[in-house]
Amino acid sequence: MTSDTELLETASAVLRDNDLGSMIKAGPSLYPHQWSWDAAFVAIGLAQLSVPRALAELGTVLAGQWTTGMLPHIIFSDQPGYFPDFDDWGTANAVGLPPGVRSSGICQPPVHAIALDLVLDQARRAGGANRRIAEEFAAEALPRLARWHEWLSTARGYDDVVEIHHGWESGMDNSPRWDEVYAAVDTSRRLEFERLDLNHAAAAERPTDDEYQRYITLIEQMKSVRFDDTRVKEVLDFRVTDVFLSAILVLAAESLARIATDLGHPEVAEVERARAERTRAGVLATIDPDTGLCRDFDIRANRWLDTETMGGFAAVLMGGDDPATVRQRDLLRGERWCGHPEMAFWLPPTVSLDSPELKPREYWRGPVWPVMNWLFSWTALRSGHREDALRWRAAGLDQLRDLTFGEYYEPRTGETLGSPQQSWSAMAAIDWLSHPRWS
Repeated sequence: MTSDTELLETASAVLRDNDLGSMIKAGPSLYPHQWSWDAAFVAIGLAQLSVPRALAELGTVLAGQWTTGMLPHIIFSDQPGYFPDFDDWGTANAVGLPPGVRSSGICQPPVHAIALDLVLDQARRAGGANRRIAEEFAAEALPRLARWHEWLSTARGYDDVVEIHHGWESGMDNSPRWDEVYAAVDTSRRLEFERLDLNHAAAAERPTDDEYQRYITLIEQMKSVRFDDTRVKEVLDFRVTDVFLSAILVLAAESLARIATDLGHPEVAEVERARAERTRAGVLATIDPDTGLCRDFDIRANRWLDTETMGGFAAVLMGGDDPATVRQRDLLRGERWCGHPEMAFWLPPTVSLDSPELKPREYWRGPVWPVMNWLFSWTALRSGHREDALRWRAAGLDQLRDLTFGEYYEPRTGETLGSPQQSWSAMAAIDWLSHPRWS
């Protein structure tokens, strides 16, 4: 079996190999740019190797912030070979794009304040120059992150949770969560494009061509109104609340409140704590009393989306000992999810192995994602459920001992799928093996 030392060394090499200088690309070939929530997670691992490099990664994300407050989901590097690229997005004419920024026109889950909080923790443990530069960076980042959170709560606020305009914004691009919403996207005008992702990953492990028609149609709809926050809601075929993203906003607001308090900005801390409380209540209000899971809501169709996926465990992410969250935690541990007898490891699959929507090799339709293993383990540790946290950590490390650092894994066999040498998969190993919180 691969030793912890070899695992840590190889994971660190993945981040070094994917480093473009100002950004770490999400993967060596399939993802040659900086993805927003990937970068935030990656910064957490980078902090164990170099606090200045971790801060630089977050700095590149923040430098791409739109005048509206949005942090775009991709900052494009100069590397070719990805579709849709900057020109395909058409954001050069977008309302809110700052001069000199080459980005997409949508967002991703707001992990950034969580990442900064953890990088600050590492910098303070290291002391000296690391602490000084991290606290200086945090002081500059604080108003940017506050504007980002405010944009999510206002421009995208809906019934105290956050609405999204594309499955890509959820981070769980083709999850069955969105099937009913995507079905309503008008694809009567077939678009011509070349799918460059299939040059780097098997078609069976990626979204279908029909799904891509819907993805790109939504971009065309956004382009038609120059990505204007108000007008886009009038033309889009996709408007849905996202409980998982909203749960991450709760965690991020709590992190930003801590940062603001430490830096002597109680007024910012008060706003962020109120945001966290309000959004937490909004997420809990979505729980289906029959299934016990949180639900997304299709705004255009005015209906709940009851598909059983990882996204339904938003309450577990937020933590808490209320009866609904306790029940949800038990469900996640149980035989439909982590404890399913056919699971290769005791880890959360993106879709239950008993679900009719399961496609165990296809992206967010069943595979196990190392970054999600890390997220669930960290939130469990944070909320006092240390036994769960350490069990997920141990299983997650064992899954990564093949040293491929796959983007995702087949839930029954543990086979590597998608992009190998994925940066945020390496991050999980680095943090699990380096930070004393796991001791």
